[in-house]
Amino acid sequence: MLAAADAPARRLGLAPGLPLADARLRAPGLAVAEADPAADIAGLERLAAWCLRRYSPIVWLDAGGGGGEGGNEGVASGDGLGLDVTGCTHAFTSEWALLADLVGRLGAAGISARAAIATTPAAAEALARFAPEAITAPDPPLAPEAERALLDALPVAALRLAPETLDGLARLGFATIGDLARTPRGPLTLRFGAAPLRRLDQAAGRIGTPLRPFVPAELVQAGRAFAEPIGTPEALAHAIATLTGRLCARLAALGAGARRLDLLFHGIDGRVQAVRVGLAQAARDAPRLARLLAERLEGVDPGHGIERMTLLAARREALHPAQAAALIDGGGGKEDGGKEDGIAALIDALANRLGAGRLYRAAPVESDIPERSVARIGPLAPTPSPAPASGGKGSAGKPAWPAAWPRPIRLLARPEPIETIGLLPDHPPRQFTWRGIRRKVVRADGPERIFGEWWQSEAETATLRDYFQVEDEAGGRFWLFRSGNGEDPRSGSQRWYLHGIFA
Repeated sequence: MLAAADAPARRLGLAPGLPLADARLRAPGLAVAEADPAADIAGLERLAAWCLRRYSPIVWLDAGGGGGEGGNEGVASGDGLGLDVTGCTHAFTSEWALLADLVGRLGAAGISARAAIATTPAAAEALARFAPEAITAPDPPLAPEAERALLDALPVAALRLAPETLDGLARLGFATIGDLARTPRGPLTLRFGAAPLRRLDQAAGRIGTPLRPFVPAELVQAGRAFAEPIGTPEALAHAIATLTGRLCARLAALGAGARRLDLLFHGIDGRVQAVRVGLAQAARDAPRLARLLAERLEGVDPGHGIERMTLLAARREALHPAQAAALIDGGGGKEDGGKEDGIAALIDALANRLGAGRLYRAAPVESDIPERSVARIGPLAPTPSPAPASGGKGSAGKPAWPAAWPRPIRLLARPEPIETIGLLPDHPPRQFTWRGIRRKVVRADGPERIFGEWWQSEAETATLRDYFQVEDEAGGRFWLFRSGNGEDPRSGSQRWYLHGIFA
């Protein structure tokens, strides 16, 4: 029996479930390899671990194509992954952008994938496997009405019911999920049992879908089950303190510290919620980690109670004791020494409240083009080592911006066109109009000529910019440039732009 078929085989009419003898009759010379379900699961687990590190703290393996019910329980053949991306889109512009990034990276690795985003695991799975589009999302995103319309158009097989149930429904004329949803529930339950309605309710979110989050064996973790479900903030905070103490002890035994923590809350209704905390540098200070996690409890809904909690070091790095200054701690050793530890703790607190993407440092980049000469780096990331093209160095010997020509305190994201009156080719404008306001220039300095970087693209070989620092009657100081030398059209458009503001 065929377990899988690639795209050329499917174009020949071959599909999973077809007897091998029939397949060879249809396609003589068919290349066949023995199925290896264990290897499939191992590969799926590697993908799940990658998704866990990059996209979401809650990832589960999904059997899907094996037929029958059961969510992600008892996976027999691995061909799907589920991700709960609630609150995980801070590094992307939207849920759709996260989905496109995931499918794009899989495609770059040679893995073709179908994906969907929805408000429930069952709905997302049905859309991913049966929707016409390879990447599917309601329009507008996550709108219940739009999602329901997409689901209603899918075949009944998208509910992943047992084969005999699907056969019985087909004989009665049920072709789509919408047909099933519009049928009275009583006769349907009497004829086919509770399974069809349960899967309908799971897809619609009326009842939860039990999930079993995937946890890679190599992850350092600590878990705790409760004799009675808990739900108060005080009880959850106490459990967090216990778990962080256990986790840090295990990290210390490995000589490692955590860079990212995932805390999973398993509710008695089968729901799993997660809190993810990132750290600026590796740490295993249990009280500090417990505080960071406890600050995120406001986003957790305990519902009818939490029966189990699991704390994972989703990312870890080597961390060894370092000698701290005697004036700080009396000369004793400390794992995160002195001033660095204080800065890291502040960064962690701010990042987990405001979002990691909102904290950064500006670092010089080796480029003469102003918008390319600066890059955002992490708050504690080392400054890039290459010196800028001008050879400028800071006081500590690190790269710095050139001091010969000052740079504005504010550089616009994109140069904005302005209207000017002035002499060509080497003089600054006498006046310019920016954002509807006319400004008369009383002082100017320049030009500073910056050439295009021919190694970036052939179009920049002959281009240049002439920059001027100008001051208007009100005392405002601006950074203007003309695209081109004022004479040769090949050097630029000869238009003027405002690129920065000094004060």
